Amino acid sequence: MLSLHYKNLSLLSVCLLIVAASVLADEQAISKLPIGSFSTDSLTGWKTKEFKGQTQYQITKLDGSQVLKADSNAAASGLFYEQRIDLQKTPVMNWRWRIENRLGNIDEQTKLGDDFAARVYVVVSGGLIFWNTKAINYVWASTSAKNKIWPNPFAGDHAMMVAVRSSLDKTGTWFTEKRNIRADFKQLTGEDMQYIDAVAVMTDTDNAKGKATAYYGDIYFTAE
Repeated sequence: MLSLHYKNLSLLSVCLLIVAASVLADEQAISKLPIGSFSTDSLTGWKTKEFKGQTQYQITKLDGSQVLKADSNAAASGLFYEQRIDLQKTPVMNWRWRIENRLGNIDEQTKLGDDFAARVYVVVSGGLIFWNTKAINYVWASTSAKNKIWPNPFAGDHAMMVAVRSSLDKTGTWFTEKRNIRADFKQLTGEDMQYIDAVAVMTDTDNAKGKATAYYGDIYFTAE
């Protein structure tokens, strides 16, 4: 009876370990949600959105890693990935990026200067009521100061611009970013967004007719 008792305890312990491992795996899966897995040489799920001309996007190897390269010559098209992301579980967007050149003396807060060597943005769909669509653009600014915030000159306060990087940051250098998307929506729109519907990247130079080359590393969401 004693040996049977110990055997039952051992079996129970094994079961508890399996359950714990399963819960941990689920938590880890939830805590990191990959969106742009460029390091795996994949653009699966990413679609092109053309505004004016085409920025050239391709997976390439740089500094020992597979990354997304963007080349824009007086063009503006982006890549977007549609997925509903629960900001209650994974509110923080993580990415890394670098630019090879700045766009010069342009006024980024006007329609004629609304160009950025690199931008990563998130979108909340308005559904059939398309004018209810909202976005936050995290941009690498050429003339605007770091942390400057302004409404997009084309979309107004439906698309807010945030200068995460500026001309003070070095070209040809990787920078790693973390932004709490839910907190940013609260600050910029006053709304507590529980979900976003898409993530996009864009290197655009159509308005001021410039040229830019940028690189984007993996994009993923985490709990913190």
